[in-house]
Amino acid sequence: MKSCYCQAVITRWCFAGLCCLLLWSCGSPEKQRLSVFRYNSTNSIASLDPAFAKSQEVIWAVKQLYNTLVEPDSNLVIRPSLAKQWRVSADHRTYTFDLRTDVYFHDSDVFPGGKGRRMTAQDVVYSLHRIMDPATASPGAWIFNGKLSADSGFRAVNDSTFELTLYRPFHPVLGILSMQYCSIVPHEAIEKYGKDFRNHPCGTGPFRFFLWDEGQALVLHRNPGYFEKDSAGQRLPYLEAVQVSFLESKASEFLLFRQGQLDFMNDIDASFKDEVLTKQGKLRKEWEGKMTLNKHSYLNTEYLGFLSDSNNVLVKGSPLRLKKIRQAINYGIDRTKMMTYLRNGIGTAAMAGFVPAGLPSFDADKVRGYPYNPSKSRQLLREAGYPEGRGLPVIKLLSIPIYADLANYVANQLQETGIRIQVEVIQKSLLLEQTAKSQALFFRGSWIADYPDAESYLAMFYSKNPAPPNYTRYHNPAFDALYEKSLEENNDSIRYTQYREMDNMITADAVVVPLFYDEVVRLVQPNVSGFSNNGMNLLELRWVRKK
Repeated sequence: MKSCYCQAVITRWCFAGLCCLLLWSCGSPEKQRLSVFRYNSTNSIASLDPAFAKSQEVIWAVKQLYNTLVEPDSNLVIRPSLAKQWRVSADHRTYTFDLRTDVYFHDSDVFPGGKGRRMTAQDVVYSLHRIMDPATASPGAWIFNGKLSADSGFRAVNDSTFELTLYRPFHPVLGILSMQYCSIVPHEAIEKYGKDFRNHPCGTGPFRFFLWDEGQALVLHRNPGYFEKDSAGQRLPYLEAVQVSFLESKASEFLLFRQGQLDFMNDIDASFKDEVLTKQGKLRKEWEGKMTLNKHSYLNTEYLGFLSDSNNVLVKGSPLRLKKIRQAINYGIDRTKMMTYLRNGIGTAAMAGFVPAGLPSFDADKVRGYPYNPSKSRQLLREAGYPEGRGLPVIKLLSIPIYADLANYVANQLQETGIRIQVEVIQKSLLLEQTAKSQALFFRGSWIADYPDAESYLAMFYSKNPAPPNYTRYHNPAFDALYEKSLEENNDSIRYTQYREMDNMITADAVVVPLFYDEVVRLVQPNVSGFSNNGMNLLELRWVRKK
């Protein structure tokens, strides 16, 4: 029965893909051999409008169609894209961007004669203002909240010079400008299509829209007028097209990948990870030569959080109000063993603070977390007045179904040191509600960076922030002062030192239990080259080639 289902969905996918390619290559044997990159999205794409680039599947598609002023490189350092360079004023409030003058929007019927026009600074102002406009109803409207005025924060000095002015210094604004929400769009397309711009995309990106049969297939074609070139002067991208299918089953996706009908897979489902990976996270020998395993740090920290608001009645009556109990929990978990047996080596045991590996500021030698030390855990219990856990009430840990195994592992580990944990599994929506309302005393959480800067993580512990992101209600005046100081610091080296000092404060106060820093795991066909990973798990296809 299962094999029949898989065959049915594969047949449906192949038919949709074949129709798309026939529409494109219609009668041309030469074009049948063109380089098409194929991948599957298990979730449907809700929109191709970058103002709605909230989910990974939308971000991946939007990145192929549009560009932003700046972008992170493979090491998550912000580099120029539509902007050639930028300058920062002495007071660190005004950023002036010199734009490229060789960038054109895709050919579209929204332009006279259907020919794409040159992008200008007015387009940048329009696009960023549109994100903040309540009429757009963008889920990314928050990105400039409290940072600048929608009316005076953006200015086109001339066609090739754009200026952004902040209320007060905020260095991570460059990271925010690299988010896909900040993609540059032409006003003509928005004015013509309105809400239907979602399926009539027009940008400046390496690929241009061709066909979208929602829930079936998306096809993008190479943009022949794309502005970027490689070091040899060849215009990017190398691929002729990108084709996306939408099979919900990871098992079916894996079968298609094995058959060579997909060029890569993102993430490995728990149902077949043991078939593909060893416990150490290596590719099993039977798959060597048949596929390539790519692993890279991913800006996601999985953790357990403690509510730390001393005025909250839940905290007042709980032993978790004691720092030594929280530290004992941190010392009582063997994270390395957890990664081996529950994660097949996907990810890194979090023993260097809360900010994850993969960010330029990360330094495991300068931020020391909690190694597995059950003896230290027992010692802290004794010092807190609970020798061997005697008298310590059962502590409830809230988790969601997908992480129930991790929560139960933590409970079993802590039982050995005398800390009894009761795992309660609830739906994600309920957990989010309870953490937002400070009704969860001990809870499982994860934090994925919105932009490539450690500030995205440290903001979770700034006491003036609500929940989200400050789910723990952490309040440390020394932390707050250093956080505010770091926002004004334009020197990367100094700011990174400040970031690490803040991370050490969080670690010492044990307001969270970092479990692991996640990894991007991708399976790639052997004939694909130039396919790189990055900490944001962005889909980068400009430099990809297929043999």
